[in-house]
Amino acid sequence: MRKDKFLIEMGKRIRKKRIEKNMSQIELASACEFEKASMSRIESGQINTTVLTLLKISNALGVHISELFIDQK
Repeated sequence: MRKDKFLIEMGKRIRKKRIEKNMSQIELASACEFEKASMSRIESGQINTTVLTLLKISNALGVHISELFIDQK
């Protein structure tokens, strides 16, 4: 899988989990202690974020970090 496609798909999974938890981008960004603009770039696959940032996101969403990497349909 191409790097850009991987980042876009991961961003889509984060967005899906956030919506399932009825959270706004602002709420999730705040829970992760970063700006909404950063969350927007992560969800759109524009940036390659660190594993530690993904861990913050998974903790804020209450999901295992693996759910951000693999679609758990």
